[in-house]
Amino acid sequence: MTTTEADRWRVPPGTAVDLAAVDPRSADGVAGKDESAAALPDLHDRLRSLQERLWAEHTRSLLVVLQAIDAGGKDGTIKHLFLGLNPAGVEVVSFKAPSEEERAHDFLWRIHPHTPGKGEMVIFNRSHYEDVLVVRVHSLVPEDVWRPRYELINQFEANLAAAGTRIVKTFLHISKDEQAERFQARIDDPTKCWKFRVGDLADRQRWDDYRKAFEEAVSRTSTEHAPWYVVPADRKWYRNWAVSRIVVETLEAMDPRYPSCAELEGVTVT
Repeated sequence: MTTTEADRWRVPPGTAVDLAAVDPRSADGVAGKDESAAALPDLHDRLRSLQERLWAEHTRSLLVVLQAIDAGGKDGTIKHLFLGLNPAGVEVVSFKAPSEEERAHDFLWRIHPHTPGKGEMVIFNRSHYEDVLVVRVHSLVPEDVWRPRYELINQFEANLAAAGTRIVKTFLHISKDEQAERFQARIDDPTKCWKFRVGDLADRQRWDDYRKAFEEAVSRTSTEHAPWYVVPADRKWYRNWAVSRIVVETLEAMDPRYPSCAELEGVTVT
C-alpha cells in the first residue's frame, strides 16, 4: 500500500487505540500555522476539482464521518473544508437524538437513507457511532444490546464499500482543558451562547467514560475499507489542514474521471 501523509493519523485495523497517548496539541507534519494556512488554498482547489470529477463520473461515492466529544470542532471543520463545493453533489447530515419513530426501528434504520448515492459526497456530523457512544455512556440500552453493534457497524460499512462508497471516519481529538475554553467562549459570546446546553456540563463530568467509549469504538471498527483517523484538534488550524489532507488524499486515491464524450464527436450546435 502506498504511504501517504494521512497515514500519520490513520488507525490500522486491529490497533488498540489509547487516546491518552495522542497529543491533542500535536502539529506533526507541518511547521506551524503559517505553513498550514499557505497550504489550504491548494488543498481546497484540489478538493473542488476532485469532487466535481466524482460527481461527473457518477459511479462511486464518498462518505465522510466526523465524530468528536462536545466542542470538538465538527461544525467548524465542515464550515472551513466543504464550503465552495458543488452543492448538487454534496450534502451534510447532522444526527441528533433519535425520534420516537427512529427508536421503533433498528439503530441503523435512520442512517441508511442518508448514505451517498452515486457521484455524491456526504458528510455525517455525528453518525451511527452515537449508538455505541452516548448510548453506552448514559446506559440508554443494556450492554448486551450496544456491544454487538460494533460488528453490525462493520458489516453495514462493508456493504456500503462493496456498493462503491469510500468511507473516511475522523475523530477530532481535543483535550479536556481545550473543551473548557471552548465552552466558556460560547457562554461569553452572545452570537454563540445558543450552542451551549447546561447538559453539556453533565456530559463533561463523564469525560473518562466518553474517552473509553471512543477508544473502543475506533479500535473495533477501523477497517481497510472504512478506516478511522485520529486527528489532534486542539489547534483549529491544524485540524483543518489535517482533515483536508485526509479527504483530498482519499479522493486522489479514488482518482475519479470525467466521462468520455466520444459520442459528441462531430456534433455541431446550429
